[in-house]
Amino acid sequence: MMTEDTYKTIAAPAESVYTEKRSKFIAIALPVRTLAEIKAYLDEYQKKYYDARHVCYAYMFGAERKEFRANDNGEPSGTAGKPILGQINSNELTDILVIVVRYFGGIKLGTSGLIVAYKTAAAQALSEAQIIEKTVDEQVTVVFEYPFMNDIMRIVKEESPEILNQSYDMDCVMTLRIRKSQMPRLRMRLEKVETARISDDVTSL
Repeated sequence: MMTEDTYKTIAAPAESVYTEKRSKFIAIALPVRTLAEIKAYLDEYQKKYYDARHVCYAYMFGAERKEFRANDNGEPSGTAGKPILGQINSNELTDILVIVVRYFGGIKLGTSGLIVAYKTAAAQALSEAQIIEKTVDEQVTVVFEYPFMNDIMRIVKEESPEILNQSYDMDCVMTLRIRKSQMPRLRMRLEKVETARISDDVTSL
């Protein structure tokens, strides 16, 4: 079951081919982490399938699933990008790009036929993919004096955050990462350690 600090995506690229009335639909599902990565993939596949009639796509981005786009690439409005996006939504996925390439087979499919074809092609590619659940993580940096190292390390051992960096100089500095729902308790415990200062650059990952 998904919670406020988990989301679903795919583990690796997946591909499938669907044929309808001699039109060939090549569907590619790709895990993505940034909008720049999405743009790079779109450029790559538009060049790779330069001879195709249409290279349509949809993407969903971000753990909150608020950033998305659907593109029909010349197909009648709402017949390609929207049904592809619908399959992403049906599977509650994010950080994903689904591209469907169409090679026209000479027989028109009509509006309803196109919707079904793009929906089916996208669904097949997603069925080939391994869907995984990830956590929404945050990181925090704590600065403290060396004599309080044992207090800090006891908290780290009990709360089990990932230690991203640590340095020991005049002050000790440690950057920790933990899932979002567990961050308030970790911060509260760290702040209670004498001399400990929490930096303000808390970052969601």
